[in-house]
Amino acid sequence: MIGLNDSGGARIQEGVASLAGYADVFQRNVEASGVVPQISVIMGPCAGGAVYSPAMTDFIFMVRDSSYMFVTGPDVVKTVTHEVVTPEELGGASIHTRKSGVADLAFHNDIEALLLTRRFFDFLPANNREKPPRWPTEDPATRREPSLDTLVPADASKPYDIKEVITKVADEGNFFELQPDYAQNIVIGFIRLQGSTVGVVANQPMVLAGCLDIDSSKKGARFVRFCDAFNIPILTLVDVPGFMPGTAQEYGGIIKNGAKLLYAYAECTVPKVTLITRKAYGGAYDVMASKHLRGDVNLAWPSAEIAVMGAKGAVEIIYRKEAGDTEAIERRTQEYQDHFANPFVAAGRGYIDDVVMPNETRERVCRSFAMLRDKKLENPWRKHGNIPL
Repeated sequence: MIGLNDSGGARIQEGVASLAGYADVFQRNVEASGVVPQISVIMGPCAGGAVYSPAMTDFIFMVRDSSYMFVTGPDVVKTVTHEVVTPEELGGASIHTRKSGVADLAFHNDIEALLLTRRFFDFLPANNREKPPRWPTEDPATRREPSLDTLVPADASKPYDIKEVITKVADEGNFFELQPDYAQNIVIGFIRLQGSTVGVVANQPMVLAGCLDIDSSKKGARFVRFCDAFNIPILTLVDVPGFMPGTAQEYGGIIKNGAKLLYAYAECTVPKVTLITRKAYGGAYDVMASKHLRGDVNLAWPSAEIAVMGAKGAVEIIYRKEAGDTEAIERRTQEYQDHFANPFVAAGRGYIDDVVMPNETRERVCRSFAMLRDKKLENPWRKHGNIPL
């Protein structure tokens, strides 16, 4: 279902009848949620109660400089709070794609919005009983990418662009990214592998070292749940040093918000393939589609480090009595690094299925999804779970 929105809100002259009409639309949005994909394209003002129908759809696309979304307009804001704000500053496309995360993409004009919405829809099934569409491709599943062998820097403190991994694994390098300007420390979007749609969730080392925070957890969780609802397999690329520390995160509810991503992955029943490219530390390792959350195939590059925390922090805690002995601390750090800064300990316990060379990533990922094509997994019957909202 695609909705084209351009509304000033409820018609005051109609009174409660206009509100009843809104509620009827909202109810149908809820009933259709998880049954058919719902996309809202905001092509003009969308104010008052009119914003709640798009808010309940799966994806929201906006047009720059001509579309706005807000519950109360600038005049009401000025009257109630004495703030002077323009429609663009209050609810323009840049605000909702960068700050609030309400919208998924912003386009330059109406034509671009419609054309890219059409392209986006090609990734999706028509309903929750169909498998994602499969398109012909001439990109062989066995294609190797030697450039990936040198992508991860030898210095663990240096970043690299995870989007390079995504595009080099995808068919023809085609990656449709969603929410590219919001919570940039996590990357989400759709690719095709052997012609079939696959959802991608990836930590981005270029931003906040790939740490999970409140916004990135919510962004990732909603996307995982959408993929699960519509039978879209999920590829997870992991390079995460942990959850973002600090009072701002704790006061903002990182515990409950981080649990949303954990819940989404744990509940998910579609094929899940995970690749650890470098760091996988602490609880964030568990959250990112680990074997413990019913990950189907969990792979790692030789550069992967799977541990409770980084070597420096771990040694400072375990050997705090030797804190004054620089030589001893360096020796302990190296011992920890040698023992945990590799994927083989986890592989020995069965938490990693295989350690693969970066250049063969596409082949191994394609083979894994092909193996899982007929996967069937059902959760215990329940009315619904109680996700930590």
